[in-house]
Amino acid sequence: MDYKKAGVDIEAGNEFVRRIRPLVRSTFRPEVLTDIGGFGGLFRFDPKKYRDPVLVSGTDGVGTKLRIAFLTGRHDTVGIDLVAMCVNDVAVCGAEPLFFLDYLAVGKLAVGKAETIVAGIAEGCRQAGCALIGGETAEMPGFYADEEYDLAGFAVGVVERDRLIDGTRVRPGDALIGLASTGLHSNGYSLARRVLLDEAKMSLDKQVPELDGTLGEALLRPTRIYVNTVRALVASGDVRAIAHITGGGLTENIPRVLPEGCRAVITRGAWKPPALFGLIQSRGRVEDAEMARVFNLGIGLVLVVPADQAEQVIRSAQDQGDRAFRIGAVEKGGPGVSYA
Repeated sequence: MDYKKAGVDIEAGNEFVRRIRPLVRSTFRPEVLTDIGGFGGLFRFDPKKYRDPVLVSGTDGVGTKLRIAFLTGRHDTVGIDLVAMCVNDVAVCGAEPLFFLDYLAVGKLAVGKAETIVAGIAEGCRQAGCALIGGETAEMPGFYADEEYDLAGFAVGVVERDRLIDGTRVRPGDALIGLASTGLHSNGYSLARRVLLDEAKMSLDKQVPELDGTLGEALLRPTRIYVNTVRALVASGDVRAIAHITGGGLTENIPRVLPEGCRAVITRGAWKPPALFGLIQSRGRVEDAEMARVFNLGIGLVLVVPADQAEQVIRSAQDQGDRAFRIGAVEKGGPGVSYA
């Protein structure tokens, strides 16, 4: 008996590290001091660059969107999702993501598949401008099925203390600006799968005209990384709060960044949700309130800005390649979200 017969292939793990080394190195910033393979990732933080730096951290996973990757055999985009879910949370505080670490747990290490996953993580880091300085790959036979895996990620960023975006300056009358999502991003997949795959019996390989491709392609479209857009908007205008629309949808995420005495009022029809959301709602007979509480409905980020800066912020976001909409306003009142 040896470790390989027990289900753990050490040589495959070594080959995996060899293959991903150039992918990881492609994300390095000048502050990175270590190469892949060390026990800890070293990042030289230069305090002279900042007056009063605050470190901001975030962690997340990809959730049951991974099930779609398993079913389609496509693993090249979920790594981008992993990075996006973490760095977007860091960016909404006004912080620049500095470095990222990943955790990949597998039932059986398939080197080619794992390399594809890490290539997606590296791509996400390049989009966000952060370094992939470490990670862990765990082969766990008997815990995960041979073809299955799970992902988790961890991001650290920095912001000057007086540039923190924490919602304390939000006032009634401020405008809500929504940045378009690329689809479901990485939330609501348990409901989406139940409706579309289990109940409607739709095929992931089926071309769906309103989706401009297959259902699988629409469900695997990677989460938008908003880091560069947020940094540009913060530098050019007065951004008072930003909500990342993840689990909990519009209903629960916007109130998280509003101070006491303020509520969000969203204008119906201010934007057109992508067809995928309408497909889920119609096939599952899902109520409007439930849709807004589960999904982003086509809005991946909501910014709160002074009303007189709304159009400028929209133009600036569009200059960065993001579609932006004025979706409502902040009003005086108890916590929550209402629609007008």
